[in-house]
Amino acid sequence: MAKKEKLYKDLPRPRLNRAQIAEIYAHLRRLDPSPKTELNYFNPFTLVVAVALSAQSTDVGVNKATTALFAKADTPEKMVALGEDVVRDHIKTIGLYKNKAKNVVALSQMLIDDFGSVVPQTRDELINLPGVGRKTANVVMNEAFGHPTMAVDTHIFRVANRTGMAPGKDPYEVELNLLRVTPEEFALGAHHWLILHGRYTCVARKPKCYNCAISGICKFTPKTEAP
Repeated sequence: MAKKEKLYKDLPRPRLNRAQIAEIYAHLRRLDPSPKTELNYFNPFTLVVAVALSAQSTDVGVNKATTALFAKADTPEKMVALGEDVVRDHIKTIGLYKNKAKNVVALSQMLIDDFGSVVPQTRDELINLPGVGRKTANVVMNEAFGHPTMAVDTHIFRVANRTGMAPGKDPYEVELNLLRVTPEEFALGAHHWLILHGRYTCVARKPKCYNCAISGICKFTPKTEAP
């Protein structure tokens, strides 16, 4: 999560039931039938790097930084050959760039040494890569390999709590709760729909309830009126 958000005092009680949750996903799917990450990438390797760089940074900012970087290095071997100093120069516009540059080169070297330059598909293997945590691993598993994971960032954490879909006190609890209540037919796209909804509609300071496809189902109160 780019910034830990407070646990909302207005958590809805009771929680949404499974039928209501399925209805929410159906609405979000109609708006975006084939959701994808907004990070630019070309292969599983560049996806791992992009997601790792996105911690405490925006996707827009990461995309700007990686345009030139990925043009030069779209494989672990090329990234290691660039070296930490050059990688750092390419990503210095994003947060924590010094440590991220170190991790990018280190994870590239580990992919070469331990995985034959192939990005692994399991969470346990992915989280052993430098700079890759559970959220990053879940994104890669879902986006690159089609696993129905739930990558809980600040947006999903907010939406899950506000709506009553899957309230939880931390990202891990929300992840487990969402996996439990998300119907199988929506599982693959679920985290993308919730991220996009939180990024553009259910925003942090003042949700746009007046322009929300699921406002009639969501238990958040009071609803934000149109400006």
